[in-house]
Amino acid sequence: QVQLVESGGGLVQPGGSLRLSCAASGTIFRITVMGWYRQAPGKQRELVAAITSGDSTNYADSVKGRFTISNDNAKNTVYLQMNSLKPEDTAVYYCNANVLHYNGNRSDYWGQGTQVTVSS
Repeated sequence: QVQLVESGGGLVQPGGSLRLSCAASGTIFRITVMGWYRQAPGKQRELVAAITSGDSTNYADSVKGRFTISNDNAKNTVYLQMNSLKPEDTAVYYCNANVLHYNGNRSDYWGQGTQVTVSS
C-alpha cells in the first residue's frame, strides 16, 4: 500500500505565494509520474501540473508562468510552488502518484487534499 501526505495549503492574499509538498511512502518500486490536481466547489477536478521521473513537466494553461512543479525522486516527494496567486486558484489541491510496483503492476494513488484559499 502507498500513502500520500500533503502539506502547505492555507489562506493567502491575491498576489501571494504558497508551496505545497506531497510525500509518498509505502511499498514503491518507482514512481513514474506525480502531479497536482485541484477541485473548486461545483467544478470538476482538473490537472494543475505533473512531472515524470525524468523531470518532464506539464502545466494547465491557467497556471503556466505562475506555478512550478518539482520533485525529489530519492524522497518520493513532489512540490508545487505557487506564485502570483489569484482568487480563481482557490480549491482543494490533491496530490496524485502513478506507482510501479515490484510485481510490475501500476496503481494510481491520491492524497487527502489540502485547501488553498486566495482571498483578501
